[in-house]
Amino acid sequence: MVQQRRAQWIPVGVIVLAGVLDLMTPTDVTSAPLLLAAPVAAAPLLSLPGIIATGVLSMAVHAVLAWIDGTFGWQRGVANQLTLLAVTVLAVLIHRTLEGHGARTRRARQVAAVAQAAVLPRPPSRLGDLRIAARYIPAEDEAMIGGDLYVVQETPHGVRAMVGDVRGKGLGAVSAVCVDLGAFRYAADEAEDLPRLVTALEGALLREGGRRGGQEQDEGFTTALIVEFAAGLDAVRIVNRGHPPPVLLDARGTATVLEPSQESPPLGMAALGIWSFPVDTYPFPPGSTLLCYTDGVTEARDETGVFYDAAVRLPHLLRHRSLVGDPPTPGQILQLLIEDVGRHTGGRVQDDQALLALHRPAPKVERVSRRPRV
Repeated sequence: MVQQRRAQWIPVGVIVLAGVLDLMTPTDVTSAPLLLAAPVAAAPLLSLPGIIATGVLSMAVHAVLAWIDGTFGWQRGVANQLTLLAVTVLAVLIHRTLEGHGARTRRARQVAAVAQAAVLPRPPSRLGDLRIAARYIPAEDEAMIGGDLYVVQETPHGVRAMVGDVRGKGLGAVSAVCVDLGAFRYAADEAEDLPRLVTALEGALLREGGRRGGQEQDEGFTTALIVEFAAGLDAVRIVNRGHPPPVLLDARGTATVLEPSQESPPLGMAALGIWSFPVDTYPFPPGSTLLCYTDGVTEARDETGVFYDAAVRLPHLLRHRSLVGDPPTPGQILQLLIEDVGRHTGGRVQDDQALLALHRPAPKVERVSRRPRV
């Protein structure tokens, strides 16, 4: 916003520069070509009245400078004035064209936002004692949604969640996301354990690939992290199918990468062979936060090609945050992570990022006030 306000002064700066140069140079040197640039510069920066005011000011400054130099004739005066008028009209037309493109872009973003809310709704902020936060950062601002996904659901078997990344881009990826989410929402309620849930997801992807045929049948897959919390939230069970491992933050902010005990391929590749996959169980004590994300975070690189390491960066971020305020909420943790990834990459979003934070609050310590004895 501050940069935008500063940019609005560019047309005035061009006019001032033209005036200074004209006064400092001989009378046979004119600054009219530089004055012509002022209305054009105003076209994308100012409103319609501002553009017209810039054109009128350019014409007035040119007339004054030509009068001072004594060169206001047909060739050096009137012709330049008519040219400035024509350029101002052209700047108005450019401004209207840019406004039309901007309006269409805004409508496209609104449609994309509605589609995102329908396909990938934000999970509830709380399920029982579990606190939840999710963020989706698209690689392209106009896209709003792509092939990354997250879902959290309360089931008869406990709270279950999934973070995934489907192969491909565009509408095909969005369609695969819908299949994954639909299969998970049904199977999460029906499957008695994680192996059966994963098998149901695998079957849904294979059937969808068979319907599409071609490359999607042979190469369509989804990397996925499937999570299940035990009753009482004392433990978390995880199945990792070719996905970046999650990070477990304890109450002190110490980060631990939960690597799978055995590597397993992504979902949707059962047609190429049969693989076993472990269900890894980890303690989930009070105050812990499980951070799950897609490879848009782990493969974010700086200008030297160094990948972002959340397990290394997060403790520093949380330590600084704890010094300036209360312990961060799951949403604040995700925001800290997103901003730090942006700093690491220099603000370049290189791939879609889906992030999910699942937090078990620590019990509140009640302060007992004692009355002084009389």
